[in-house]
Amino acid sequence: KIAVLVLAGGKSSRMGRDKALLEIEGKSLLQRACEVAASLTSEVYVLTAWPDRYRSMLTTECQFLLEYSPGTGPLVALTQGLTEIAAEWILLLACDLPLLEADIIQNWVDRLTEVPLSTLAVVPYQNSRWEPLCGFYRRQSLSSLQRFIESGGRSFQVWLSQIVAIPLPVSIREAVMLSNCNTPEEFEQLKGKIDS
Repeated sequence: KIAVLVLAGGKSSRMGRDKALLEIEGKSLLQRACEVAASLTSEVYVLTAWPDRYRSMLTTECQFLLEYSPGTGPLVALTQGLTEIAAEWILLLACDLPLLEADIIQNWVDRLTEVPLSTLAVVPYQNSRWEPLCGFYRRQSLSSLQRFIESGGRSFQVWLSQIVAIPLPVSIREAVMLSNCNTPEEFEQLKGKIDS
């Protein structure tokens, strides 16, 4: 049983405007992420400090979690999700992944049943780096994550290298899917990939 936690709490400072509201083919990036999430599970959560900003524009059934420490980064956001959501696995998704493909992610979900109980995370891995904002985190990873944050840790890369995490291999198709956008230029490039 999985739940999906979509993060919509970033400041979007490099983009210059709210990334979650950017539109491709008439749909906001947040709506696109929630639609993919809803095709995987009925448990879709959006973690944000601004639920009222997004509630009216989402046509997908999802629940809002009010971010209790906005601006502290995705590791702290994941901690809140693991605390408040009662699923064995949480798929953490950034809202700025406009090329998400439900069939790729469903294939990953199907493999979770074979993952040993000692494994705390299953995360795409490419170019010697984890891709944590499209990764799966077991509920039991919460205590390890809390200890890491309490000791001053803020990096997904460091935390994932310290716990039992299984890397998901990334081919060209998955690499394209994991493209995110932080600047207007990156957003235009990704829009071009969808339009083409």
